[in-house]
Amino acid sequence: MVRRQAQVRIALNAQLLSTRPTYRSAGINRVIHELISHLPNRRPSLEFAVFAPDSPDNRRLLTRPGLTPRLTRLPTDRPLVRIAWEQLALPIELSRGRIDLLHALGFVSPLAWRGPTIVTAYDLSFLRYPKLFNRGNRLYLTRFAPRSMRRAAKVIAISEHTRQDVIQLCGVAPERVTTILLAADPRYRPATAEAVARFKFERKLPKRFILYLGTLEPRKNVSALVQAYAELRRAGDIDHSLVLAGARGWHYEPTFSLVRRLGLEQHVLFPGYVAANDQALWYSAADLFAYPSLYEGFGLPLLEAMACGTPVVASNSSSLPEVVGQAGLLVEPSDVGGLASALRNVLQDGALRQRLREAGLARAGTFSWGKMADETVRVYESVLGSEAG
Repeated sequence: MVRRQAQVRIALNAQLLSTRPTYRSAGINRVIHELISHLPNRRPSLEFAVFAPDSPDNRRLLTRPGLTPRLTRLPTDRPLVRIAWEQLALPIELSRGRIDLLHALGFVSPLAWRGPTIVTAYDLSFLRYPKLFNRGNRLYLTRFAPRSMRRAAKVIAISEHTRQDVIQLCGVAPERVTTILLAADPRYRPATAEAVARFKFERKLPKRFILYLGTLEPRKNVSALVQAYAELRRAGDIDHSLVLAGARGWHYEPTFSLVRRLGLEQHVLFPGYVAANDQALWYSAADLFAYPSLYEGFGLPLLEAMACGTPVVASNSSSLPEVVGQAGLLVEPSDVGGLASALRNVLQDGALRQRLREAGLARAGTFSWGKMADETVRVYESVLGSEAG
């Protein structure tokens, strides 16, 4: 008689998994969603209890074999509610569920949990640029995230730059921090000319435009992009519009004020939140994607834009060179003149634009969500040892 292999129970704290049309559905939410989508069937011996907000989309996501949904109707999108649930309710749930390993997918693990833990670190902006970060979340993360990472058996960093920040700023031993890169979903691919024309007509978009897509917040350095764009308009170098797409985060008002002060209201568009299913068309419709962020843990929009065949211009800060490689133009985030020059070069040089398009497509193809899930499972196995075999 063959003895059935014992199942290993892994808990995923996915309370940051959001389907609401706000900035919370960007970035971290995308990573969590893709990880949960690709984990099932990676190892038959692993069972995943997924703690997440209750919503129709989350229920559909968690119907896959190997996933046990543990959904809450508490409003955990509110930071104080999520913190209370994370520190008080989650340890009780973990004990009741006889969990073997906790994967904290949002920087912090509960202090009362004494079992083995893996923490994912996306970026340490709350330590690097505290004045540009939401105050409430910053205080919680500053106090609890470094401690959680030091206590963790392993820390997963989404870029080598983030890995180095975890080591240097949080005091985690290098051998306990593993870099696992992100990817672009297969839906991010070049749209046909017909689809782009129809999309522009339906959305009443300008014929030619520069695109930024991301949360509107100070860390994204959108003000530098607006200033560079104004410089190009004053010089008469371009007739493109500037589209600043994405949900409003925090301290976004100065961006709107800057556009008004520079007299650009007729040339700068704010379409607001863009649903994930529409993003590939926005990227494909743009002549250029600009992302001058001061600091990123990875910079997923750049990879998605490249996967759609859109040339990219980005800042050379933090992790962004890891994503772009030689497939885009990189400039200092504080160099408005350099940013304007890079934008001008791409928009006016057809050969350069085509070279960046081809290089971006090739670069994006080297990243994979399946690979990310496989590498995550290997981290689980390194912590659990023979139990996960």
